[in-house]
Order: sequence, then structure tokens, then C-alpha cells
Amino acid sequence: MGIVNIFSQEGAQEIIKRIENLKPDSQPLWGKMNVAQMLAHNCVTYEMTYEDKHPKPNFLVKFLLKSFVKKGIVNEVPYKKNSQTAPAFIIKNERNFEVEKNKLINFIKKTADLGAQHFDNKESHSFGKLTKTEWNNMFAKHLDHHLGQFGV
Repeated sequence: MGIVNIFSQEGAQEIIKRIENLKPDSQPLWGKMNVAQMLAHNCVTYEMTYEDKHPKPNFLVKFLLKSFVKKGIVNEVPYKKNSQTAPAFIIKNERNFEVEKNKLINFIKKTADLGAQHFDNKESHSFGKLTKTEWNNMFAKHLDHHLGQFGV
């Protein structure tokens, strides 16, 4: 099964359907986050894309991210369970399940509405310019990993 096309309405709906299967008391199969924290964690990628909420890495950090992290994020190889995450993605405080769920769904809809061409060669927060395929892999692979973490 390949990576879903997050830029298509069908792919977006497939992911949204999985999110809709989550419940406030859904339990993880691995990891430390609760379901609301996981939803907030997934929103960070979109916040970095659409909002000026997270500080951009300095030149050295961006160089290191592009050199050593980017390939693992934008390729088609699934993430391993309990993989290390960047500090900006760590959600320590409690979150409201419905708020985070709706926010994530809205980000996914916006991404599909903008479409692949909008993202082709668009500058990312941490990795420089990405192709539409790299953007898709980054968005969809991360969602798939964490939705699988919660069994949906």
C-alpha cells in the first residue's frame, strides 16, 4: 500500500475518516502521548507550513536538518515506532480532543484544496524547497504513523 495522496480530495477524506474514528479515550499502541496530544503533535507540521507560530531554525540547524534529517522525513519509508521527535513537536500539556481534531481536519482540507502544485518547490520551515512528492510524503507519512499508533 503506497502513501496516500494528501493533495487529492479522496486521499484527504481517507485520512479524515481515520481521524473521525478516534475517540477522546483512544489508547496508543505505543508511545507516551494521549490521543489529544497526538492530534496537536500532528498539527505542528501544518502550523509550520501555514502559520508563523514556530521559530525558524537558524542557518546551522537548517543545514543539519537538510543534511541529516530531511531524507528520512520526505522519503516513502515508514517511521519506526518510538522514533525521536524534534522539540517543537513535543506536546507536554493536556489538549482538548475536539479542538485539536477539528484543527487537524481543517489543515488537511486546506492542504487538499490548495493542491499539489501549490506545494511544488515551496520552501519548508526546516528543509528548504521540497517537491510536491516530498511534501506529500512528509504530510501523509506522519499522519499515517500516528493514526496507526492509535489503531485507526
